[in-house]
Amino acid sequence: MGVIGGLILSLFYLLGLLSTIVPWGGGMILGLAGLAALGFPKVWKSGPRPHIWLVAGLVGLLASFYLQARSPHPAAHDISASIPTSEVAAQEQVVNVQGLVDSVPHITRSQKAQFWLAVTQLNGVTQANLASDQGKPVTGKLYVTVPLLQATGLYPGQAIAITGNLYKPKPAENPGAFDFQAYLAREGCFAALRGKQVEPLDRDQQPGWGWWQVRQRIVQAQIRWLGSPAGQLLSSMVIGSRAVDLPADVKDQFRKVGLAHALAASGFQTSLILAVVLGRTRRLPARAQFAIGITALTVFVGLTGIEPSVLRAAVMGAGAMLALVMKRKVKPLGSLLLTAVILLVINPLWIWNLGFQLSFLATMGLLVTVPPLTKRLDWLPSALSPLIAVPISAYLWTLPLQLYTFGVVSPYSIPVNIITTPLISILSLGGIVSALAAIVWMPAGSALAWLLDYPTRALLAVVDFASHLTGSEYATGTLPLVLVLLLYGLIGLVWLNPWWRSRWWIALFLGAVLAIVPTWQARATLFRVTVLATPSDPVMVVQAAGKTGLINSGDEATAHFTVLPFLQKEGINHLDWAIATNTQSSIGNGWTSLLARLPIQQFYDTGLTKETPLAGQTIQSIQSKQGTYQTLPINQPTPLGSLTLQLISTEPLALQLQVQNQRWLLLDDLQPGQQKELVKANRLPNVQVLWWTGKPLDPGLLAILQPKVAIASASAIDANTETQFHRDQTQLYWTGRDGALQWTADEGFKTTLTANDNEAPAL
Repeated sequence: MGVIGGLILSLFYLLGLLSTIVPWGGGMILGLAGLAALGFPKVWKSGPRPHIWLVAGLVGLLASFYLQARSPHPAAHDISASIPTSEVAAQEQVVNVQGLVDSVPHITRSQKAQFWLAVTQLNGVTQANLASDQGKPVTGKLYVTVPLLQATGLYPGQAIAITGNLYKPKPAENPGAFDFQAYLAREGCFAALRGKQVEPLDRDQQPGWGWWQVRQRIVQAQIRWLGSPAGQLLSSMVIGSRAVDLPADVKDQFRKVGLAHALAASGFQTSLILAVVLGRTRRLPARAQFAIGITALTVFVGLTGIEPSVLRAAVMGAGAMLALVMKRKVKPLGSLLLTAVILLVINPLWIWNLGFQLSFLATMGLLVTVPPLTKRLDWLPSALSPLIAVPISAYLWTLPLQLYTFGVVSPYSIPVNIITTPLISILSLGGIVSALAAIVWMPAGSALAWLLDYPTRALLAVVDFASHLTGSEYATGTLPLVLVLLLYGLIGLVWLNPWWRSRWWIALFLGAVLAIVPTWQARATLFRVTVLATPSDPVMVVQAAGKTGLINSGDEATAHFTVLPFLQKEGINHLDWAIATNTQSSIGNGWTSLLARLPIQQFYDTGLTKETPLAGQTIQSIQSKQGTYQTLPINQPTPLGSLTLQLISTEPLALQLQVQNQRWLLLDDLQPGQQKELVKANRLPNVQVLWWTGKPLDPGLLAILQPKVAIASASAIDANTETQFHRDQTQLYWTGRDGALQWTADEGFKTTLTANDNEAPAL
């Protein structure tokens, strides 16, 4: 078959795994192989025979089946089967779960502890919060969150009982949001637990040995004299941020300036380890060097955990050591491809792991782009050209995937990487030495870490400075898959074709056009209203002919985890207008979080917002960015581009939105008496869309409004109101069931979570 045949089989295996993103993708790969078998022998005379292409197509087809077969599914007695189908019932049901701790607890952004639990038994709980005797054996893996104090002292392998509420993880409720359900499913987990109380089942149980103890020893030694967050940062650069509780704001800053890879132990650390091993053992026989190198890599993988990016680096490093023993020349690209196939045979689900994808693309860039780029930079000092070529190459090869996944670019990424590479090299090597010393004697590890105090703080200072520069993070909007493939096609042309390689600037220009023009044109003509799925305050985003408006921000968590990610993936870097209604309890941390990232040109409130310190801070922040702040006048239309607002009432709140040729009405949590007053005042118009908070509505009020569509920003709605809507044949949505809703004139309403039987009219 030869090298070319093996290369084709490997590529088709990868294509078969990737094809599962579309229905019948494996069949498409087989068809592609059939076309290649018919066409390539005519144009590629010395190429593979037709049967090689057909075998490759079968490999791709089988790979698609293999990934589906390896995808986790809940077993017959999985604990997820014990969760009530009703969300309300699940919230009210308190259970006691027994099992073994499966990971070291880590601190979440909400300042709770999270860990995995391998469950063994499920008990009901009486009203006195005592576990009942009627338990049943269960299996499966639980995603557990508990208060920090309840997780103190927990360790892997410990038998515990947790009292709390079971729930099924939801898919992404908002467009482009993080899919929690899919993430847990890839980990073989189909249920989660909000724990309230943790009790050890055997107080005399002692922890057994595990890599987690070594990791904790290293982290404790490096934090001891370096302090926080410098100690956690050094540990992250040695054993990876997943093994260390690095503060979330520090992680965000590194990600914002394009240095997230510095916190992920992988190829850079592997190269340093092998370089040190080869340098210190150069007088030993090759077999001894191989044994020592493999041992060092094994220890490194054990410390960092079984992460795809780490395994990629370790397998490639092991291949280089094996080539040294066999005295054979290493072919880097072949080694990279073989490593990918080996790892994806072990676990085909890693094909969708973002760390795995970015690691291989960055390595690909280093292998094929650094040499020619370094040659073009030969006019620079020899020590400087690699510092520039390496970050540029990795950035170019990973940028299309980042735009597809996040829709955000870091304009300062390349200069920041160039500046910090010497610091990262010093800290990585010094951190490894400190970690090894800490394993032997903790004070020695602490002392060596203390010597790295100035480089660590210098790195933190550079990252902090760069992250606060204007435009340090620019939202481009997520790219469609077709454009991403075209961008990688251009990169491949520059790599493989001499004509394109000498005219790389043409490919760069075309790539910029592909990344900017289609998304810019789409935003310039888009008119869409999105009601986001939020836990409390109703939130709406209006995109109208290149202008964007926001009604309410929600609390700080909603603004950070729901509103900002949606705006970023839509390519929105400023808000033309924003409104804080009195359905949002006060102007507070939500707006403060948004204003730290996005300027607002026109800010309105409804006149009832209390002058709290947070409100004053919000007003000052708006005005410092040349924005205006004012109160909406009552019963006076306020034009906002393609949208017109009219505040009908402040207490209770009634806000009318004229969206093209239809009226939307936002109502506050109205008390029965307030609703009757609105009916008597006869100031409410007929509307096409009613948007409210899910609380009970008076039939007389609904008789006046006569909405065709009703939207509740709530997890559940009043049963009598729901019955009234069905009786009036009003199309009803609520975000707790349907997720976010999006409306356009052409397609009407589209839900994120469910497809309703009766789609709403386009209005």
